[in-house]
Amino acid sequence: MKFHVKKNDEVIIIAGDDKGKKGRIIDVDRKHQRVFVDGVNLNSKHTKPNAKTPNGGIIKTPGSIHISNVQLMSDGKATRIGRKEEKEKTVRFSKKTGKTLD
Repeated sequence: MKFHVKKNDEVIIIAGDDKGKKGRIIDVDRKHQRVFVDGVNLNSKHTKPNAKTPNGGIIKTPGSIHISNVQLMSDGKATRIGRKEEKEKTVRFSKKTGKTLD
């Protein structure tokens, strides 16, 4: 299945508690159709002191967001994407600006 976003794309959150926040995709979970966006939907994990973290503490990690709740950004504006053939290769393009994204 092809998704409209992929790793390292700049996106804006369009639904949920973090609506309006912007970030970069750090991982895509294709099986569950979810993405992890840097600095958005943060989960807190309390850790005990160990060799890696001598003082222990609270570690914030990004949680997943359903792929339908993010929209790709091009030139700082949210845009839909299309696909077209260029030089025998399928590329994504911005429907708002017409620029290729790949």
